[in-house]
Amino acid sequence: MAELFPALEQELVALVSHVEKHDAYGAMRALACVGRRVLGAEGGAECRWSRAALASAAVAAKRAADRAISARLAALPDAAKHAAKKPKCGLLGFLREFEELSAACEAIFAGGRRADLERWYLSLATAMLRAVQNADHPRTPRAVVQMENYHRLHGVLSALRVGALEAARRECRARYAAALRAYVTQYFGRPLEKLTQFFESVSEAVASGVREDEVCYRANLSKHELKRLLALYPAHEVRKSLHRLYKTVEKHLSEEGGLLQVVWRAMQEEFLAQHLQLQARIAACYPGAGLSMPLTTQDILDAFSDIAREH
Repeated sequence: MAELFPALEQELVALVSHVEKHDAYGAMRALACVGRRVLGAEGGAECRWSRAALASAAVAAKRAADRAISARLAALPDAAKHAAKKPKCGLLGFLREFEELSAACEAIFAGGRRADLERWYLSLATAMLRAVQNADHPRTPRAVVQMENYHRLHGVLSALRVGALEAARRECRARYAAALRAYVTQYFGRPLEKLTQFFESVSEAVASGVREDEVCYRANLSKHELKRLLALYPAHEVRKSLHRLYKTVEKHLSEEGGLLQVVWRAMQEEFLAQHLQLQARIAACYPGAGLSMPLTTQDILDAFSDIAREH
């Protein structure tokens, strides 16, 4: 057979080179195709010859596919540069490209060997995690850039159901949660700031040995002072500040990220936690004073819900 087809190996390698240049997934298709032929070949002199001929094509296809993945890895940092030209960062371009690549490769390698495919996935996932971590945008808070992109990357990796990506999925989830917490902490802050500061002084007094029910006898922590501070936060003013906050969040987040309501719910939970903590302090340190927070828990839930519907 070698005498009949003396240039077959060179022609197969040339064919791999051709499809690599003219098809974004050509090298992957060649590798999957040649791999199935090599594994499916039976014994005999002719089959041994065909396997040897195909082996050269397989090596060429594998190298070409690795080059294609390396090119994608090298291009990852450019996504942040392109995003910087947009009003909002939104989702970095390599996420969509990875979705397209994974969809194509899942079809190409269906039923075949996946060792190379899963190796590429892991390399890309690791590099994308790093690229999101390093991404910056002139008009979008860093926490939002990370929150939106880690969230989408986690979804993409989870959809693949590849065991080799489990650690990357967990890391994505953890980083997304950390970015969400960082954003809520930075932009929600403490809407009842003066009340919070007042009760920080109460906590310091209690920590120094003052009984909770005797704190009110201190001039700076008196019932009168607390009543004055509570009057600074009427319900309608709190609602106004929440309206302003929603507009800020809306300005920062992108539609494609799809996290506006998630962030708003996280801010609601933060407000409820602060509110309950302050209310518990009032009950413990000012019992029988007839003092309470300007909004009830239901008031807060209604305010957040109404604002979300209005927008």
